[in-house]
Amino acid sequence: MKFKKARAKDVPAIVEMIADDPLGSKRENYTIPLPKSYYDAFEQIDSDKNQELTLVENEAGQIIAVFQMTFIPYLTYQGGIRAQIEGVRVRKDHRGLGIGKTIFIWAIQRAKERNAHLLQLTTDKKRPDAISFYESLGFKATHQGMKMHF
Repeated sequence: MKFKKARAKDVPAIVEMIADDPLGSKRENYTIPLPKSYYDAFEQIDSDKNQELTLVENEAGQIIAVFQMTFIPYLTYQGGIRAQIEGVRVRKDHRGLGIGKTIFIWAIQRAKERNAHLLQLTTDKKRPDAISFYESLGFKATHQGMKMHF
């Protein structure tokens, strides 16, 4: 497997993976051509030094997974950096092969390289398998997350 920075030409494959999921299928709009909003979002992510949209390719050069890491500088922890990983998706035909675990091993190392003192994530409570997976990697539910949708 190869980890690489996503490019604008990869956006359709990324959105397809995000939409190919029971929750994602309800909130995404995977149509060809893709809505401009996805490309606009990609440009914002790509131009921000604290954002890393990363792809995983197999030996044949096919995109098989995607995730986004955000590095958040803040004043607590003596001016620390918090790493957040979100949007982790593995292509449906490659699930169950250990790719998710490989992604997190890589992401933990990347967070350490960027001098983050922790790696955090959120996951929907409707994803009990994902929650179990994250716990098996050592993540702990130490805080109560809250959201306000607009």
